[in-house]
Amino acid sequence: MPLYIWLVAVLLFVAFVFFVFAKGAVARNGAQSAADAAALAAAQEVRDELTDGFVVGLESGDWEEWLDGEEFLGDGRAAATDLAAANDATLTRLDIGEMDGKPSFAAGVETNYTVGDSLIPGTENTRAKASATAVIEPRCTVDVDIDPSKEVKFRCDGSGAWEIDPEGPGDVELPKANDLFAVHLAD
Repeated sequence: MPLYIWLVAVLLFVAFVFFVFAKGAVARNGAQSAADAAALAAAQEVRDELTDGFVVGLESGDWEEWLDGEEFLGDGRAAATDLAAANDATLTRLDIGEMDGKPSFAAGVETNYTVGDSLIPGTENTRAKASATAVIEPRCTVDVDIDPSKEVKFRCDGSGAWEIDPEGPGDVELPKANDLFAVHLAD
């Protein structure tokens, strides 16, 4: 009987330890989801800015630079902050850089909730942290045999070839943001 009581006590202790690690894993997964969402939101906001710039550039003649994905001014911070908050986390950093020559957005978040009380001291105030990087990848290439100031011809992976009259770009259905740029997680 004493051996039975001792074994049950050991098994209960092991169960509680596994429970603590499970709580930590759940918090970490929540933080990673928030980081992924924040990085993607920042990249998508900038992708929309690039698409708007491309449409404006059709009339001014500088559309080609927008298709390269280099002419953005914003940083996507507002969208990243909103999506981190929607996932019960706080955006702690948003770094804009390049990855393989493409614009990248590295978001870091910290959960607004803690791991909680457990048998391991110090976990009651521990918040999960995570980071993720999203990349904007231009999907289009400009035809080399054209004069970009006079004609607009390019080909996009997944949406085909486009030929737009720069004098009347509103006369045809213009490409959408996801036709021009792909947004994906890098990590």
